[in-house]
Amino acid sequence: MTEELIIEILKEVFYTTFIILLPILGVSLVVGIIISIFQAATSIQEMTLTFVPKILVTAVTIIFMLPWMIDKIVAFTNRMLTMFITVVK
Repeated sequence: MTEELIIEILKEVFYTTFIILLPILGVSLVVGIIISIFQAATSIQEMTLTFVPKILVTAVTIIFMLPWMIDKIVAFTNRMLTMFITVVK
């Protein structure tokens, strides 16, 4: 294995991880901002008000996006196995 191949593999790993986590983090960010605006407007400073909705929305997002995430992971795994087979030969 050369350094270029290792760098390429790590680049693929980080890119795939970023793409898979982006929808989950984006939804959590939007919900957090909406709740923060609501708290600032109403002066309610309850910690569970921020925690519970974010957890619920994150769980729903993961369940909704799971087929897409599995598809991305399977495609990545196939690419890596194909690459490893060509390197070993």
